[in-house]
Amino acid sequence: MELGSADAFDRMGTLGVEEEFYIVDSDGYPASGISELVYDDPPGGLLGDRIDHELFKFTVETQTPLIDDPTDVDELVRAVREALVDHAADHGYRVAAAGLHPAAKWRELDHATKPRYKSQLDRIQYPQHRNTTAGLHVHVGVDDPDKATWIANEIRWYLPPLLALSANSPFWNGFDTGLSSARAKIFENLPNTGMPSRFEDFEAYRTFERRMVEHGSIEDRGELWYDVRPHTGHGTVEVRTPDAQVDPAVTVAFVEYVHALVLDLAARYEDGETGTEIRRELLDENKWRATRHGHDASFVGTDGESTVTLERFVADECDRLGVDGLRSLFDAESGTERQRRIHEEEGLDALCEALCLD
Repeated sequence: MELGSADAFDRMGTLGVEEEFYIVDSDGYPASGISELVYDDPPGGLLGDRIDHELFKFTVETQTPLIDDPTDVDELVRAVREALVDHAADHGYRVAAAGLHPAAKWRELDHATKPRYKSQLDRIQYPQHRNTTAGLHVHVGVDDPDKATWIANEIRWYLPPLLALSANSPFWNGFDTGLSSARAKIFENLPNTGMPSRFEDFEAYRTFERRMVEHGSIEDRGELWYDVRPHTGHGTVEVRTPDAQVDPAVTVAFVEYVHALVLDLAARYEDGETGTEIRRELLDENKWRATRHGHDASFVGTDGESTVTLERFVADECDRLGVDGLRSLFDAESGTERQRRIHEEEGLDALCEALCLD
């Protein structure tokens, strides 16, 4: 029974970035490259022990090393991506990024054979069989378990705007869903996903984690796939909301903001703030707005009464926290808009090519 510990929360402000990618053929269409890339000829160097496969044979996840200095994020994110692209190329593959691959048809793709995933497929059935999603996960180290739990509670309101900014998955199973982030809705069909409830303290979260394992609902703590969680193994607050991105600068902008936000919330916790009371149903409504409308979304405010546009959220947060990346993301064409434009103007082949990292 794999459970974490309060002792894991011992460092403040460290960073780790996990990105999920698609292994594709020379034309950018899904390929099953996991065996060659992960098992038969695993990489060394920066990617050594920092690459693993996901549920399908055409998906992989990479991890950066532990990052102590936030100014190193850009260099390391780009270096990990470059190493993955080179490793894939050595085996005749390319690498693509999006919340969902527009040409991936889950009925035609092979699942990974790792026992963990076989167990999940047997237990969860249909929702997991079609889970061709790819996301971005940002870990920020926190030096106290109760502080981490409080931050995870508070950060929930900020997650739908992040999803709206990251929206990069309008197409699924070969058609336009009409959503900005279809990934968010596809992934939410799994158990233990979406917007988590508020936890009173770390002990309440750890008790929940333990009971879920003991009751057979999950096999280990890693199967609590909520949009944010205190990671009881790494000692971090892990934000799991954004879609995967083609442009590394977009990933870096999200990491910059999440890091600044966690540090801000940590300071507020230390100052004795009591926290925000907002119904989970309103948080779910905000996430739906982000899922459906992307950059055009507006959100119910923390008071449960007012609304705030994404544009106002971005301006306020950049000014408040002294970050710039989110402003650039809002001002630029969104991933969803870009995908729809390319698909309409040039077709699916051009879109698959545009999603490739190289």
